[in-house]
Amino acid sequence: MNNLVSSRAVGGACLLCRRGAAVSARVTQQRPHPPPLTRLSSRLLSSRQGGTMNVFDRNMKRRQKKWASSLQEHNKYDYLRDEVGSRVADRIYDIARTFPLALDVGCGKSHIAEHLSKEVVERLFLTDISDGLLRQKKESEMPTHCVMADEEFLPFRENTFDLVVSSLSMHWINDLPGALRQIHQVLKPDGVFIGAMVGGETLYELRCSLQLAELEREGGFSPHISPYTAVTDLGNLLGQAGFNMLTVDVDEIQVHYPGMLDVMCDLQGMGESNCVWNRKSLLHRDTILAAAAVYKEMYGNEDGSVPATFEILYMIGWKPHESQVKPAKRGSATASFADLSKISQSEASIKTDNP
Repeated sequence: MNNLVSSRAVGGACLLCRRGAAVSARVTQQRPHPPPLTRLSSRLLSSRQGGTMNVFDRNMKRRQKKWASSLQEHNKYDYLRDEVGSRVADRIYDIARTFPLALDVGCGKSHIAEHLSKEVVERLFLTDISDGLLRQKKESEMPTHCVMADEEFLPFRENTFDLVVSSLSMHWINDLPGALRQIHQVLKPDGVFIGAMVGGETLYELRCSLQLAELEREGGFSPHISPYTAVTDLGNLLGQAGFNMLTVDVDEIQVHYPGMLDVMCDLQGMGESNCVWNRKSLLHRDTILAAAAVYKEMYGNEDGSVPATFEILYMIGWKPHESQVKPAKRGSATASFADLSKISQSEASIKTDNP
């Protein structure tokens, strides 16, 4: 059994839930071709500019997701996305309003929509680069519309949506600042973006174990874990994209597996395998066995299981509008911090005079 343990960095609350059984063999199956989904190839808001870093092979990521969606027991790998999707939905419920039209960027199987009610979101557009995942979207209360589109090129007009959400897909985007600008553009004024993405400390156990094993066995190492965004950079990226009233917080989710190979198999089943351009295509058997031994020695639990840590970064940003609360102008204060001590002293004297 895989154990999923989560603790929120800002609240200290803990959640323990058990998901699924041990990993079984992956089996692909042939399935009939369903009716085609809507495909929007026009790139109205392309943000790719000269000098943009091209770290990830997006075509490879599309193939990985397609392969993951074809697995016979594909639902058993949804535990992490379902958990994070529910937490994104919680943040939507914290906003006391109804959103007539919303967009889910990189929705997968619509892991957020299943936790929402039609009283909160009336209509929802779902986008993903994988048609296989869109065909497997989960049931939800509100009407949904599937659009096969790349997160890096949103095919929507400006000022269209009241709410944009995203969960565990933006860490594969090459031009993250450009993608955030596009999200800002498709939002209506006073619209809100709520997202979750994988942070820089994710899978540090697996990264360190593979690096140590490769250094010992092969005399050097190559990147097997994709680079992730640091939480310290996220606020700046949102601000540069034009968002205001920003909120950024961090969750840490630990999932316990029988061994390192089970971690790697589940990542593959999630469609989360490495897709950087300079990835190493082959990992030697001796290196894998050495890495598994290092993993268990350095991070193993007393019961023989090993943890895998996922750092989840949550972000909220609003598109500016004149109705939003604005900070007071510099020098407009009518009281000084130096007077606070006098106020507290006067309150204390009043309590003394009136026992």
